[in-house]
Amino acid sequence: MNLPDLSFLSRNEAPRDPVPAHRDAAAAPAGAAHGPDANHGGGEGWRAKGPQAELIEQLRAAQRELQIQNQELLYSQQAAESASERFEALFSGVPLSLMVLDEHDMVVQANAMAHRSFQPTELDRPLTSLMPFVSDSDADRVHRAFASARVHGRSDTSEVVFQIGSDRRMTGDLHIAYIETQQGSGTPLRQFLCAVIDQGPLLAERQTLQQRNEQLHAGERRLEAVINSALDAIVCVDQHQRITVFNPTAAALFQCPTRDALGSPLSRFFPDLERAPAYAQLTTQVAMGEMHARTATGRLLAVEVNMAFEHHEGNLTTTVFARDLTARKRAEKRRQELEVQLRESQKMQAVGTMAGGIAHDFNNILHAILGNVELAKADAATPNTDARVLESLREIDKAARRARDLVRQILAFSRDEARQRHAVQLTDLMRETERLVRVTLPKNILFEVQTPARLPLILADATQVEQALLNLCTNAVQALGTRLGQVRMRAQVLRLEPRLRERLHLSEATCVALDVADDGPGMDAQTRARIFEPFFTTKPVGQGTGLGLPVVHGVMRTHGGAIDVRSAPGKGCCFTLYFPLADVDAEPQDLSRPAPLLSAAEMAAPADARKPCVMYVDDDEALVFLVQRLLGRRSCEVCGFTDPQAALAALARQPDRYDLMITDYNMPSFSGVQLLRAARAIRADLPVALASGYITAEIEQAALDEGARALIHKPNDVQELCRTVDRLLHGGD
Repeated sequence: MNLPDLSFLSRNEAPRDPVPAHRDAAAAPAGAAHGPDANHGGGEGWRAKGPQAELIEQLRAAQRELQIQNQELLYSQQAAESASERFEALFSGVPLSLMVLDEHDMVVQANAMAHRSFQPTELDRPLTSLMPFVSDSDADRVHRAFASARVHGRSDTSEVVFQIGSDRRMTGDLHIAYIETQQGSGTPLRQFLCAVIDQGPLLAERQTLQQRNEQLHAGERRLEAVINSALDAIVCVDQHQRITVFNPTAAALFQCPTRDALGSPLSRFFPDLERAPAYAQLTTQVAMGEMHARTATGRLLAVEVNMAFEHHEGNLTTTVFARDLTARKRAEKRRQELEVQLRESQKMQAVGTMAGGIAHDFNNILHAILGNVELAKADAATPNTDARVLESLREIDKAARRARDLVRQILAFSRDEARQRHAVQLTDLMRETERLVRVTLPKNILFEVQTPARLPLILADATQVEQALLNLCTNAVQALGTRLGQVRMRAQVLRLEPRLRERLHLSEATCVALDVADDGPGMDAQTRARIFEPFFTTKPVGQGTGLGLPVVHGVMRTHGGAIDVRSAPGKGCCFTLYFPLADVDAEPQDLSRPAPLLSAAEMAAPADARKPCVMYVDDDEALVFLVQRLLGRRSCEVCGFTDPQAALAALARQPDRYDLMITDYNMPSFSGVQLLRAARAIRADLPVALASGYITAEIEQAALDEGARALIHKPNDVQELCRTVDRLLHGGD
């Protein structure tokens, strides 16, 4: 900028002091040499004085100040132009949709990003205003945002949906700044600077992260469900061996709530795992095998332990998997017991097979011995008979009956067949057992029976239970021997503890318990472990068979009950029978003893009556001879046959001659059932009885199905045989 020439103000004044040329040149304004006084003698070489000089100095100061202001204005203009250029560059190049709107929603200015976002193609709506792009659901929010920006200067609205064309939508955050520019003295210019930040990628990323988080949460829930539903105890500990996870199985196994277990040291429940984390330096998994764990109450448990180690960001997490071995050990113990029972059952099966094979023939021999002894005693019962003969006969009879009882015990023990059971009153069976025991009870023994007035009914076979009670009472009496002592039999209703039920393998908690106790010498542990083994006995030779207690054990097993024993040397012995209860609405069985069918007088036939004819068929000649003698004395005509075919031929020749047929079951060529079937084919109304020394349920059912009237067990008493024959001859069933 050029400065004005002020030399004319001092043109009439001569200069007093010469001014150096270099100063004149520096001070003179550009172009002063070309002024009208450039050639005058005074020129620039003189200086004004007085008021004129002050005025000149003031003007020059004002000139310099004006020069400075002009330079500042020039700098400001250049800065403003530079800022404007930078704003334009920023406005155009920023990767955001920027728009300047007026008060009427008209787009005054928009950058390229805004045009690409809101008008991607020429067919789309032009970007002349903003509100037409806002969705109807967000229009109210946007209007409120503009109103708020007018008041507060700025406003933000998130996740505004903009409709771009017919098939494209954009979700973005809208940021509004209110700008008011003063224009002289007129109305100020009001505008809105709007920035739209596209949130589509962020929303997509957010949605992806949300899906991943949901998947992680779902995985955590599945993992938690797996952990909580696992059958094994799962315990997680941190690097300090403090419990962080304690699943419900672990809480149940260790009898400790989860909230109480969290934070506890691992050694509280696993005292043997203190050094287990050392394995983490070598492997990620390790099987610790069987070891002992401890419950919250201090009870030891047998568990199988596996461990897993996980390193994460320098921290070690240890997971302990513990499986309770109590059930396995219980099952193993039960398996061993079942194996023992199986061996016993196999032994009993072998005994049963042997007994079944020899019982028939042996019973035939015993039957012949007993029958002939009865006949011999009857023949020898005269005043002149030597007493020693009768004594010998009685000893023969006693020995034969002992042999018969032994065979019956063997058969009863070896048979594993279902018996028909009824609801019975145990007190009735106890009274009957007491009556039988007191007949032969020594004077040195006191026998005491304690029963409540009424007990619940039990489901049992009365004969088997009586046999079991009689065996226990007989053993107790024999254990006392000749010493003074007491035998007690007591029954009561008990509710069993779970441990006792588990040990005895009983399904019901309530039962009837019957005790048979004595104050004899007792038993040691080795003897108690073997008392139910067949043929095991501590009695002297010839005084015990070793089958009494096994028979009792078998009876209780078939009744769904159990037997238990408590004994110690010098403290006596107590056997307890546990019977399951019958249904509450069951009717008790009548256990009254039937009266004899016929008296001795009734057994004798009238003198003028026709002797009934009995056909007896047996392959044993001794038995045929015996029956002929026995029934012949009862006024019966007996036709004996050892060949079943000959018996059928005789029946075919004279079907009306015979009033009764008695046939043996087991014959070499022709079974008793076959003979029964053939005989009824010849004469359907002929009463037929089947006799055998070994009668099973199958034999009994087959005989009854073929029409047998009676089953005769050999050997039997003479009186029993005669009563059966008389009953059948007189038309009884």
